[in-house]
Amino acid sequence: MENNEVIKTLNNLVEISRDGERGFRTAAQEARDPQLRNIFESAASRCADGARELESQITTMGGSPSHSGSVSGAWHRVWTSLKAIVTGHSDKAILDEVERGEDVAKSAYESAIAKELPPKIHEIIARQYRGVKENHDRVRDLRNRAA
Repeated sequence: MENNEVIKTLNNLVEISRDGERGFRTAAQEARDPQLRNIFESAASRCADGARELESQITTMGGSPSHSGSVSGAWHRVWTSLKAIVTGHSDKAILDEVERGEDVAKSAYESAIAKELPPKIHEIIARQYRGVKENHDRVRDLRNRAA
């Protein structure tokens, strides 16, 4: 895969990670349960850390990291939807929307992993994917237990 394509793939994941960070922070602000707020804040921090790691790789490869969220992706629409519905809704409704966002993130990482990337980049993306999957599964389990 050409260097530009690798950078494009990484920038897509940076955008997804930044959207996730904003979405988790929104969820943390709106959640009623203090434990959920802590879980969402922690997930937001992990998204931010992941984005910074990817940005570092992009810079190392001579590219320019994206400093915004996704412009047209489904992820952006999910988090916009989250902002619109969470006020006055239950923690379960928030968890439902967060899980939808994590579904989009999982899909983006799965697409990236399927590409022929340099081994070091593939390793980073695979490790971050495990974190995305952990976030998703934690949110799913919390949603399943929510009243």
